[in-house]
Amino acid sequence: MTTSNDIPLASNPINRAAHYRTDEAWLEAALQNDNVLVFLMQDGLPLVEHSGQNLVWLGPEFARLPHLGERVFLGLDLANAPIFAVNIGSAFQLEGSLLQGTGEFTDMRAAAGGLNPMEANLASTARSILEWHRSHPFCSKCGSPSTPAEAGWKRVCPSCGAEHFPRTDPVAIMLAVKDDKCLLGRQASWPAGFWSALAGFVEPGETLEQAATRELEEEAGIKADPAKAEYLFCQPWPFPSSMMVGIIVEAETTDVSVEQDELEAARWITREEARQVIAGTHPDIYAPPPMAVAHHILKTWSERD
Repeated sequence: MTTSNDIPLASNPINRAAHYRTDEAWLEAALQNDNVLVFLMQDGLPLVEHSGQNLVWLGPEFARLPHLGERVFLGLDLANAPIFAVNIGSAFQLEGSLLQGTGEFTDMRAAAGGLNPMEANLASTARSILEWHRSHPFCSKCGSPSTPAEAGWKRVCPSCGAEHFPRTDPVAIMLAVKDDKCLLGRQASWPAGFWSALAGFVEPGETLEQAATRELEEEAGIKADPAKAEYLFCQPWPFPSSMMVGIIVEAETTDVSVEQDELEAARWITREEARQVIAGTHPDIYAPPPMAVAHHILKTWSERD
């Protein structure tokens, strides 16, 4: 059975060792230790080897680089080596630096498909946190500049003392099913032939199941009972920082009425067609890539009897 630990970007996490986040002396010593492992992010892009299979790893020599910004302590590996992600400013150029020829800053979606599970999880975590720092430099309470704290996992306002933490936005990704069919939708901006499960953000005061059924009715006109929703698994999604929650919803109606602001079209397909979509043999539908949780929702349902 597929669980959240099997989903890309979520599998093989390291020990976050959160108790070290408030120990400034330990953190500074760790950054100078010979066994420290550091990788770089620039504008949300990880520095990846040209092979596309590994992050470019640095030791304490990273401190010699210019334009260094926020850093995040991510935890300890199996050998207890401390791991940090460091944001490097847009002005930094690989050419002419000590990193010339080692790799390139790579789109996160492209990078995640080639990295091993642990590195994909690390890069995903770092992207979410560092992009939060980049987009939230000011206190939301008084408007003053805030500063990173607790090894990058918090921001503090020196003016009013307010504390700010990275947010995670839950998203319900639901596959509506009825008898031996499931519902897929597509947006007008997607490539021809690309269809996926429907999705929507959870609103304040809602459960995940309620959000799934509300979005299903809003986008496709399909009614369903939240009490009959089935949770499958979830996935951290760093674009910018969401938690994608996979849900199967038993539909009570089948007549599709698409909300054009949300979807271009929606269609029911059979379980056999779903198997073809996952296998890549369907004549006119192709599935979300294996990195996306929607792929695994459809695969899980298609494999059931």
